Amino acid sequence: MTAKSTLSAADRMTPAVAFGATDIVAERGEAGVARVRELTGGIGADSVLECVGTQESMRQAVRATRPGGNVGFVGVPHDVAVDGQELFFSHVGLRGGPAPVRRFLPDLIERVLDGRIEPGKVFDLALPLDEAAEGYRAMDERRAIKTLLRP
Repeated sequence: MTAKSTLSAADRMTPAVAFGATDIVAERGEAGVARVRELTGGIGADSVLECVGTQESMRQAVRATRPGGNVGFVGVPHDVAVDGQELFFSHVGLRGGPAPVRRFLPDLIERVLDGRIEPGKVFDLALPLDEAAEGYRAMDERRAIKTLLRP
């Protein structure tokens, strides 16, 4: 695994398909919202995970969710402001917060050790721990999907 040139949207979606995704929405912004609406017969998604943490991705997540649906955001949003009036009239629930890692870690470790899940499938770049900053740069610049840091 070495740093590549900027990954295409298709490259970044390959792991999603490997993990069972059936519909890929590569469009962003209003085009992405329109695609989700098209896939759901004009209704919107029941549940949306916002995993990018930007203003645009949060807006797309809320607008792609059906009234009565929920958006869950993971990680820490970066300079994201949610329009309270838009959220109120969308009838969309918004939930997020720190993950209780310690609660799930023993079960996840057991699943990895038993071979029921293979976490390594998401890593496309491996670097020594002292190059962690380069790993984050590679992900930020879309040269890597996820970086594995090794001793």
